[in-house]
Amino acid sequence: MTGSEAPPTFRLAYVPGATPGKWVRIWNERLPDVPLTLVSVTAPEASDVLRDGGADAGIVRLPVDRTVFSAIPLYTETTVVVVPKDHLITAADEVTVEDLADEVVLHPLDDVLGWEQPPGEPAFERPATTAAAVELVAAGIGVLAVPQSLARLHHRRDLTYRPLVNAPQSSVALAWPEDAHTDLVEDFIGIVRGRTANSTRGRTPAQAAQPKERRRAEPAARRKPTARQNPRSGTAKGGRRGKPRRRS
Repeated sequence: MTGSEAPPTFRLAYVPGATPGKWVRIWNERLPDVPLTLVSVTAPEASDVLRDGGADAGIVRLPVDRTVFSAIPLYTETTVVVVPKDHLITAADEVTVEDLADEVVLHPLDDVLGWEQPPGEPAFERPATTAAAVELVAAGIGVLAVPQSLARLHHRRDLTYRPLVNAPQSSVALAWPEDAHTDLVEDFIGIVRGRTANSTRGRTPAQAAQPKERRRAEPAARRKPTARQNPRSGTAKGGRRGKPRRRS
């Protein structure tokens, strides 16, 4: 590397609710010389950030454009309904979409569930964000259906949530531009997929080449003889030496 070249870095975008902390810790242990920078993005803007080079890869919500991005699905979240703690819904362990028929169900503009038709009664106006919708739930304006991680992210003492069965769910994936599948992206894929540090596909090219290089440098005297060579005489194992002639 010349003095004009910048040291390698890796930028990981992540959407609200995603928790990349475990993978970041493993990255720092395995590649301490390559800083990993977290880039917080909203779910709607994640694709644009990756496409424009604002991050090398991202923990995003599906779907993504598979003609542009490669993606590895990670998990699918439970959908919950967020309600005030004194709401009648809290009497049940779980509720259905049909149970919300008489409720005002808030549908924020950054919704990630992709409803074909949101349940319940629509609010007079759609909140701009999920955070704003949570504030309206606390004010008694309505209820809100979200992935469980977002309910936890926007937790308030005066609110709770219950699982909402037969509702759309949100899946989370690791995504990156197909034309930008770099060695560092492959390193991060290895970490997410649970490859060990000794896995060839989970290591940087320099690390993966080390065992072969060490073998090349190994002194010839320390190498084991081939299977068909007699280490003492240099003749092939099993080879018959000529019988000495008897002197006359």
